[in-house]
Amino acid sequence: MSNPNLSILLAIDDAGLRHRAAELLLRGGYADVRLCEAANALAEMDQRGADLLLTAGDEGLRLASKVRVLDEATENHTWVVLMDSRDSAHLLDETADLGIDDLLPPTLLDEQLLARVHAGDRLYNVLQRQRRETRLLRDNIASLEQRNLVDPLTGLGNGRYLRQKLEDSLRQIQARGGALCYLLIGLQNADALQREYGEEFYDELLQGVGRRLQQMVRPLDVLARVDGHHFVLLTLPRSLHECAPSSFKRLHDGLNLKGFMTSAGLVDLRAGISLVGLDEKSLPVEPLSLFGEASRLLPESYQSGLVNARRLPAKA
Repeated sequence: MSNPNLSILLAIDDAGLRHRAAELLLRGGYADVRLCEAANALAEMDQRGADLLLTAGDEGLRLASKVRVLDEATENHTWVVLMDSRDSAHLLDETADLGIDDLLPPTLLDEQLLARVHAGDRLYNVLQRQRRETRLLRDNIASLEQRNLVDPLTGLGNGRYLRQKLEDSLRQIQARGGALCYLLIGLQNADALQREYGEEFYDELLQGVGRRLQQMVRPLDVLARVDGHHFVLLTLPRSLHECAPSSFKRLHDGLNLKGFMTSAGLVDLRAGISLVGLDEKSLPVEPLSLFGEASRLLPESYQSGLVNARRLPAKA
């Protein structure tokens, strides 16, 4: 059964062929049929899009490629039927990227036009439904990512989770006192391990690092993976005196002195830890500045093999 609401544009330079096709479509129950020459088709579609475009010859081929560019901009897919007597193996070849969905020899216009348009209508609707579903899925994924607080690889917190917890911790210190220890844990030989063993192994290693860190930190500590080479640990000790390298020697040794069992065998990891300590006297402080300060300290930790620490000075 014909869909009278299907928007059809006949962009054919041969006036006789154009009117013949229009007559067949109108008799077949299609009510929204517009006619124009190929040169005017884009202007016509700019005014109002078409669900199905019927065009012909070399002008039609050139028009189809331009319509595909328009489709990309509007996230649409116009079903394009080309009337041409040339071999379909070339004109419908996906690798040729000619933008044609169906080919109708002009000699078969009377016998096959309605059947091709019926099929095009059905396939157009299938494509449009899939595109709508894809857009909805993409929007849902983006919405979930905006709210997501978990690193999918390790199960630890992600960067968004870390920012939220860091802001909460700074507010708590300002209101109740106490101190904050911000530890940046860097994997010094991460690049070398990735190059030697590959991405799949490296993901496995990151999961192992995440599990070991979870085993070594306290339940109320905040642990997050911020990128492929760094983890962050936040602790809230009672005083700034506890933000000392000796307090986290066990953490440093746990990563460096015991290898990680992976599918590639036992792998030794070289990790560095930098520590930034602060209390309410150091506030206010920008949360992002703590990562920058810890990043500046990390290379010295790599060189020394020790936890490298700095306390933020009191604000005047």
